[in-house]
Amino acid sequence: MKKLADIGLIGLAVMGENFVLNMESKGFTVAVFNRTTNKVDNFMNARGKGKNFIGAHSLEEFVNSIERPRKVMMLVKAGKPVDDFIEKLIPLMDKGDVIIDGGNSHYPDTIRRTKYVESKGLLFVGTGVSGGEEGALKGPSLMPGGSPAAWPLIKEIFQAASAKVEDGSPCCEWVGENGAGHFVKMVHNGIEYGDIQIICEAYHLMKVLLGISDDEMTNVFTEWNKGKLDSYLIEITKDILAYKDTDSQPLVEKILDTAGQKGTGKWTGIAALDKGIPLTLIGEAVFSRCLSAQKDLRVKASKFLTGPTPAFKGDKKQFINDLEDALYGAKIISYAQGYNLMMAAAEEYKWNLNYGGIALMWRGGCIIRSAFLGDIKKAFDKNPSLENILLDPFFKEQVEKAQSGWRRVCATAIENGIPVPALTSALCYFDGFRTERMPANLLQAQRDYFGAHTYERIDQPRGKFFHTNWTGHGGNTASTTYIA
Repeated sequence: MKKLADIGLIGLAVMGENFVLNMESKGFTVAVFNRTTNKVDNFMNARGKGKNFIGAHSLEEFVNSIERPRKVMMLVKAGKPVDDFIEKLIPLMDKGDVIIDGGNSHYPDTIRRTKYVESKGLLFVGTGVSGGEEGALKGPSLMPGGSPAAWPLIKEIFQAASAKVEDGSPCCEWVGENGAGHFVKMVHNGIEYGDIQIICEAYHLMKVLLGISDDEMTNVFTEWNKGKLDSYLIEITKDILAYKDTDSQPLVEKILDTAGQKGTGKWTGIAALDKGIPLTLIGEAVFSRCLSAQKDLRVKASKFLTGPTPAFKGDKKQFINDLEDALYGAKIISYAQGYNLMMAAAEEYKWNLNYGGIALMWRGGCIIRSAFLGDIKKAFDKNPSLENILLDPFFKEQVEKAQSGWRRVCATAIENGIPVPALTSALCYFDGFRTERMPANLLQAQRDYFGAHTYERIDQPRGKFFHTNWTGHGGNTASTTYIA
């Protein structure tokens, strides 16, 4: 074993332990440290025994066991613990060393930390890590951003440890400056929220409206996973529905219907609101989790409020085919919105994002990995300046082909009183996006009426604003010329 480690990692929880095993299996010597030092001993005497690890019982010992320029990665809880470790590491490290945050940090924190760490003469990387426990061990999707000078120092290790697509390309590439890596990971998680929600809505429709069993649904998801919906989340849904409890009944039906969240979906929605991007599907996915958490209130409402009693009278096989189209159409919208948000952030923060490369990074290892991402990469390879994936010929054809079945599913769900917020909001976005003239002209007139907020005219140049004294009792002062 080498006397000095190639890289060090702080945090031997599930992700950290599996990721160091991954890096070691690729031929790298890894130094390990945990704030609770008995975890280091337990690891060195169990999964790390006889392998190329250097265990440390203090940060000083840990830092001194790493080859210069040092590369120290943290996989600790986001927030204050990251800042605390940064403060402890800076005095122990030398100019040009790299501190890497691999947690689910909020991108504004990464922007702040990059600036701060660089001011101390060190380099900083905030990297998204996706793939869960299995991905960390076998190859996650890695989305690094931060100090550009750090990339050549970590590239070999990160790309070796990352997932690979069919041609061997690593699911890891430099994303951009300061918070770019964590922003892209945040959008990834938002899309994950959306994908999960539309799958849950499909399950709910099959169960409540069609009345089919979990075993039958397992077969449906198995078939879907062979076609255009081929993805990790469809695959695990098939496995979950097939899993039986000790009484041979489906375990999923015994799980309480209240969903948790760690905040990244919410962050994605807030970022979209801040930047004025219509991220409707992901927003509905977040709110659906919030509504699910109001379990006691929903139980009370279910005994007080009435609506249609679900009764399906059509062709079940056709409806399942329509449901496949609805999922596919909504999935296209989810990515269109997510990419739209990344484009807005890139413009604001001056990031040079490689959108096709991002699709490639998500193609393997991560939770949203799917065959579909290969089509996104092709779209950006053909047109790097693509403004919205719905304007790509392939996706235009696919979403138009899916819309008939998608509309039938949404209409049937509404008629039967079954909530499908993500599927319907995605369809509304599609219809809104393809609408040349929306009713915002009336909206602007209302705003001008009650608040003198002004409006533009279709018979005048853009950027020229007007105010009307709608009642004859107001004045001619517009809100752009005074502060209320």
